[in-house]
Amino acid sequence: RNGEFTVNVARIEFGRPIPGIVHVPVSGASYIGRTESHAELRDPGGESHTIRTSGDSRGRGVNIVGSRSHAGGELDGFAGKLGKHEFLAIGSSLKFCLVAEGRADVYLRLKPTCEWDTAAGHAVLAAAGGTVTDLEGLPLRYNARDTLINPSFLASGDLSRDYLAAANTTQ
Repeated sequence: RNGEFTVNVARIEFGRPIPGIVHVPVSGASYIGRTESHAELRDPGGESHTIRTSGDSRGRGVNIVGSRSHAGGELDGFAGKLGKHEFLAIGSSLKFCLVAEGRADVYLRLKPTCEWDTAAGHAVLAAAGGTVTDLEGLPLRYNARDTLINPSFLASGDLSRDYLAAANTTQ
């Protein structure tokens, strides 16, 4: 009821989401990730804008994105380890899209999600220059386990910081 829902479509090849589309029905915008080429934001009028991750947050605070319903607790511990930060609360796979656009630097997810909830956003973020890993630092893989439930993961567009170290000390 807050307009923060998306329609997610991705194709999985060899455990990776290639390509992916995150459509936002309320605004009419679409985020498109073509891992072999680029990521873009297509506005409701059909105009396309290339998007890239922030790349480097050193010298400024970190922008952390997360779910309204999962804020607090472990995320507070993670944020505290990063120092100066701002927390942006948003729903659905829009969290991946904010990181892909460079409006956020990192998204830590410690609660369960399903592969169909993350694959399209993952494709958009990867195409924009970001990464999505499990908490061991291995790329998040799809259709590779006996379950469609993802492990905890870290999505980052800022490769200048060791977010995994901060994430692993909060558990």
